[in-house]
Amino acid sequence: MAARVTTFILSIALLLINTYAEDGAVKFSYSGDQTGPDQWGSLSPAYSACSQGKSQTPIDIVTDKAEHNKELKPFRREYHPVNATLVNYGYSVGMDYEGNAGELILDDKKYKFKQMHWHSPSEHLINGVQYEAELHLVHASDDGNLVVVGILYKDGNADPILTKIQNKLDELAKEHSTSDEGAHIPVGIFDLKQIPQSTRSRKHYRYLGSLTTPPCSENVIWHVLGRVRTISKEQVKAIKAPLDSGCKNNSRPLQQLNGRLVELYDAAKRN
Repeated sequence: MAARVTTFILSIALLLINTYAEDGAVKFSYSGDQTGPDQWGSLSPAYSACSQGKSQTPIDIVTDKAEHNKELKPFRREYHPVNATLVNYGYSVGMDYEGNAGELILDDKKYKFKQMHWHSPSEHLINGVQYEAELHLVHASDDGNLVVVGILYKDGNADPILTKIQNKLDELAKEHSTSDEGAHIPVGIFDLKQIPQSTRSRKHYRYLGSLTTPPCSENVIWHVLGRVRTISKEQVKAIKAPLDSGCKNNSRPLQQLNGRLVELYDAAKRN
C-alpha cells in the first residue's frame, strides 16, 4: 500500500510540474513573505512536504564527505529526436517533448525522459560554491518513480543547447510581455543527443531527495554531475527574462541533509 501511495504522489507531482501555469494552480514564488520558499508548505495541503519533509532538495554537496561506492552503476541515456516545445512555467523556463523522447537506464530500470528546465543561480552547491545555473533533466518510470539529473554551469563560454534555441527564448520573453505566464513556443524537432554528453559523466553524486518546487515530493533519486559546464552571461539573462518578477532568481534555499548519505560514483576509481 505504501508503495502505491508513493507512486500516486510522485505521479501527481510530475503533473503539477507541468500544470503550474494553468488556471486554479496554487502560485508560489522565490521572494516575499506571502509566497516565498518559507511559506510554500502553508500554501496548500498538497505542499506540506516543503516544510515538513526530511529528505528535501537542494543540498550543499561536500565532496570530502561523499561516500565512494564501488557498487554504484553508471546510468545510461538513450534519447531520440522529437518535437519539442519551449515553455514558460512562470517559475522556470523548460522544454517539454512529444511522444517517446527516450529514456535513462539506472540499475537496469528504465525512466522515460519527460522534460528539462533551468534554474539560476544553481540550486545545488558543491563545497559551498553556488554556480550560475543548473539544468534539471526529469525522468519518470512507468510506476511513477522519478530520477533527476542535475548539471551545473559556471560563467564562461556559451552553452551549445541554449545557443541553438536562443531565438526561441527571445520569442518566449516577448510572449511573456503580452500574455500570462504559461506561454508555449514550438521548437520543432530537437535532437536530444545535443543535451550535454556529460550526462554520461565519469563522476556524479547520488542521493535521495525531493522536487525543488512545490509539492516538494520526496523519494526522488538525484544525480548531480561532477563536471561543471559553462554558460554565458547573456544566456543566463535569456533563461530569466520570461519569468515572473518573483521568480527571476529561481533557486530554492539549501535544505538540511538530516543524516542522508551522499554517494560518489567515480569511474576512475572503480578498479
